[in-house]
Amino acid sequence: MKLRCAILDDYQQVALTSADWSQILDKVEVKRIDRHIDQIEELVEKIADCEIIVIMRERTPFRAALLARLPKLKLLITTGMRNASVDMAAAASQGIVVCGTGGAGNATAELTWALLLGLARNIVTEHNAVRNGQWQSTVGSDLYGKTLGVIGLGNLGKKIAKFGQAFGMDVMAWSQNLTKERADEVGVRLAPSKEELLANSDFVSIHLVLSDRTRGLIQAEDLKRMRSSAYLINTSRAPIVDQAALAEALQGGWIAGAAVDVFEVEPLPKDDIYRSLPNLLTTPHIGYVAKANYEAFYKQVVEDIEAYLSGTSVRRLN
Repeated sequence: MKLRCAILDDYQQVALTSADWSQILDKVEVKRIDRHIDQIEELVEKIADCEIIVIMRERTPFRAALLARLPKLKLLITTGMRNASVDMAAAASQGIVVCGTGGAGNATAELTWALLLGLARNIVTEHNAVRNGQWQSTVGSDLYGKTLGVIGLGNLGKKIAKFGQAFGMDVMAWSQNLTKERADEVGVRLAPSKEELLANSDFVSIHLVLSDRTRGLIQAEDLKRMRSSAYLINTSRAPIVDQAALAEALQGGWIAGAAVDVFEVEPLPKDDIYRSLPNLLTTPHIGYVAKANYEAFYKQVVEDIEAYLSGTSVRRLN
């Protein structure tokens, strides 16, 4: 009898074409769900018979209450090697193996820069204007000679800093643990404080892992320190920025605009204010949604399942 495997939140219906699943189909029956299910009762009904579940990043959280209702679950695979929405301790206590995957690594940085450029040159506004018969309705912001503030100088932050340098920007960086040595390695200035970075940057891009220390890092008083002509970009995690404060800042003209790819509730509710703010550029958490990433994700999902079938595990997280 075959094991049952469910692939959740396959929005674009590409999970089964992004990798070669044929090598496991003699032992595993795979089904995919291409829509988000946020009601736990419906979700349990769909996946309670599955021994293996594949989840896409944090689209569907697997907390203790949900895990407790999935007694058949033995292998939970998340794309990526970090997933704060999975209760690792609860999974371990139920004997559930949690594994991850690697990724291609460039997609989020590229989207971040696309958003920054979109803000600077009012791309969406001008596109819509052309479609509506108008011509040249805004004046864009230059990047050359402007200051880019990067909050978090890890792998993604480093790439964004390099992009900024390539565009002739003056780049400074800050995070709680950032040292001058690290900043020097990347060739950027170390901001003496978060406050100094925010007050002196024309564009601010956030690249931090969400943790107790970074949650709520950017509050209303921080946004008020920014220049009224400045822009904020967040492709990391929504709770790093106080969401109500950001909406107020955009409505009140504290800053010129913002771009976000991440939200506290995803998919974003249809009546959310973030859908209607004219100076907010939004994308539906697509930073990692690119062909190379998906191929890496699902190729390694298959490898994780193969290892489980052979009695071992790879890329185990719990």
